[in-house]
Amino acid sequence: MTIKHSYKGSNVALITPMFDDGAVDYDALNKLIDFHIDAGTSSIVSVGTTGESATVGVKEHLKIIKHTIQYAARRIPIIAGTGANSTSEAIELTQEAKNLGADACLLVTPYYNKPTQEGLFHHFKLIADSVDIDQILYNVPGRTAVNMSVETTARLSEISNIIGIKDATGDLTIIRELVKSCPEDFLLLTGDDATALDFLLLGGHGGISVTANVTPKELQKVYMTAIAGNAEVARQANKELTNLHQNLFLESNPIPVKWALHKMGLCSKGIRLPLLELSSEFRPVIENDLKELNLL
Repeated sequence: MTIKHSYKGSNVALITPMFDDGAVDYDALNKLIDFHIDAGTSSIVSVGTTGESATVGVKEHLKIIKHTIQYAARRIPIIAGTGANSTSEAIELTQEAKNLGADACLLVTPYYNKPTQEGLFHHFKLIADSVDIDQILYNVPGRTAVNMSVETTARLSEISNIIGIKDATGDLTIIRELVKSCPEDFLLLTGDDATALDFLLLGGHGGISVTANVTPKELQKVYMTAIAGNAEVARQANKELTNLHQNLFLESNPIPVKWALHKMGLCSKGIRLPLLELSSEFRPVIENDLKELNLL
């Protein structure tokens, strides 16, 4: 299977580090970018779901993307989160991300307004036609209340600058159908850490991961081993991360992962309302996971 893009393997859905008052901590962001470059992460997704895109305004959204691109300085590819439930806003964000120098954009299915499959097709087609930059679709029905069908994805996969999809359904029947329905060079990325290994063994090319925030080097090893077809070695390496895959979703993402990174000394514990810091009952669970991985 020929994949010409550089996003095979583990791509991190990067948090946006914040001070306790919710202001973005750009020094901590620099530290995290270096952390992933040193770990061999395939790319950084800036201001996606894990980066709290829902609670940053447009100007701040673009400022974070700009800072990430400039500080990374071509040392690692940057995928900008530019999805919106308004097609015109998604086009504007995607164009701005291109102007800032992003390598690609990640576009979530429109949330809340629940478009039809034909509406989804025309939404993504217009963005692709309007902005000449590589674009990755993002299907996460648990958050958006709309599920893009395999048939719609296959239609969109024929558009030259729509290069792949992040599938966060956790439904492994979908990867089987995507492999059958999409071109060989269409990038199939998982967005569900708990089922990622099986996704890759069924023909996926990588993932955009929350777990990668905490254990980037270890996860890259799991992913690349699985992609190479070494199932048993990949399963053994993934066993150590199984609890983390599950427990980083004890509360809504990115609540647990921001707490984990705070405990690791990589950022402050700031997060924006309506999200709150990790509940006290779950803190020992995350801390135990980090201790078992020798991260505390």
